Amino acid sequence: MNHLRPDSLMSGDDEQALQLNNATPCDTSDIENNTGLGDADRVLVAKNGYTPVFRREFGSLATFSFAVSIGGVFSSVATTFVYPLQAGGSAAVVWCWLISGIGCMAIALSVSELVSAYPTCGGLYYTVSQLAAKNHAPILSWLTGWLNILGQLAGVAASEWGAAGLLLAVLSISSDFTYLPSVEHAVATMAGMVVLSGIVNSLSTYWIAKLTSSYVIFHVLVLLSCSIALLTMATTANGNPRHTAKYVFTDIENQSGWPSAWSFMFGFLSVSWTMSDYDATAHIAEEIQNPDIKAPWAISMGMLFTFVAGWLYNIVLCFVMGDITGVDSILASPIQQPVAQIFYNVLGKRGSIVFTTCAFIILKFGNISAMQSTTRTIYALSRDRLLPCSNIWTTILPTTGIPMNAVWLTVVLATAINLIGLGSYPAIAGVFNVCAIALDLSYCIPILCKIYYGRFVRGPWHLGRYSMLINIYACLWTCFVVVIFMMPTNLPVTPETMNYAAVYLIAILMFLMVYWGTHGRKSFSGPPVDRCIS
Repeated sequence: MNHLRPDSLMSGDDEQALQLNNATPCDTSDIENNTGLGDADRVLVAKNGYTPVFRREFGSLATFSFAVSIGGVFSSVATTFVYPLQAGGSAAVVWCWLISGIGCMAIALSVSELVSAYPTCGGLYYTVSQLAAKNHAPILSWLTGWLNILGQLAGVAASEWGAAGLLLAVLSISSDFTYLPSVEHAVATMAGMVVLSGIVNSLSTYWIAKLTSSYVIFHVLVLLSCSIALLTMATTANGNPRHTAKYVFTDIENQSGWPSAWSFMFGFLSVSWTMSDYDATAHIAEEIQNPDIKAPWAISMGMLFTFVAGWLYNIVLCFVMGDITGVDSILASPIQQPVAQIFYNVLGKRGSIVFTTCAFIILKFGNISAMQSTTRTIYALSRDRLLPCSNIWTTILPTTGIPMNAVWLTVVLATAINLIGLGSYPAIAGVFNVCAIALDLSYCIPILCKIYYGRFVRGPWHLGRYSMLINIYACLWTCFVVVIFMMPTNLPVTPETMNYAAVYLIAILMFLMVYWGTHGRKSFSGPPVDRCIS
């Protein structure tokens, strides 16, 4: 184990306490002699109380590319476009992205500020321990850590399910729609996708960083080329003229059964799913050079890119999606992929295959990054003894420097989550909704601790005089959108249209509280606080 306990938490025999917490004292010789460790690693030991185990291979480009890959706007829009389209047509697609994007940016900026002050792979779980009062920190860290890791696992499962759907859509288009994917095919393809992400994440940080660096360039080129192709071909191809600006920005077509004003808000779901997992970059902080500057910069700029590019791309899709009956025909697509159907209608068979395949590749890049973030979170929580069988998940493979057991635990759990889809798609959709809810709540807890306890010491990247205002707005927006996430998006509510997210969330919170009472408060004292043992 590489967990270092602070002397402020020690009582009695230090050696016995260290053994109990499976910790080792700090070796400060490298810090004092300025040898062996880089600046970021010396800070990690002296300030945060952890022994460095990862190689810092992520520079500016790789870190920014990692942050952009988490949003994966080109592919994320493809897998979530149905929600605003069904909720309010073109107007919901355009304006919900803009409104919700502002709220998501407030969360991203607030998270960036916290990450700059506390750049560890524990992310905001560790941050809570530094911001909350000593008697509140253990349970708040416990709750934040569990919500975050459960949200990340559900996010990996959801993204791999989406990747499987895009790949099967390519096969369906290639067969001229004679092949239509079943749920069984989706689950089997998803399992293969998860294993592929696990194999890539078994490589060393050096190779993962090299792979990640190329992603953002590919993503931008695909976005630009696809937008240009759609706008050019829509005037002539298959009788699909471009819509007018009035239609794109004002036309409302409510397909949900809810009153239009309420239905319109379901359009917020698309951007909230796309601009999520803000702290993913924080979880690779111990693999980033100068993480107190590069990690928050990448989070904020990566989310800004996703916000702006996603809004413009959605506008392009609305301009080219077909005549006045386009919404109905797109929603009735036999491949259940509205954006892939737009590609087919406008660009024809070959063009749709090319760009749907590109969407699949982009989503796979994002899934690989999401799995890397999740495995580092499992490692971070385990070195502080939060997860069961912690010794197993902190094992670092010497040849690659990767927590290999944590990688394949993620593979197994993500696959197991998606097996729910064999029994009921509404049930698995509820799990995907819980992903965003759990992650957003795990961000709000440290932001609220920053506001309430007043113990925050800002890092080199901060929001200055606007910090408190942005923090408050981020929390208010999260509370609002969590309600939307738990509502069924269609009426009448039936077992097929029910949103089970609320049921899952209540069950998760009850489990965490019971588990805290029976196990957590006895075995978990929280991350290191203030300084390491000398």
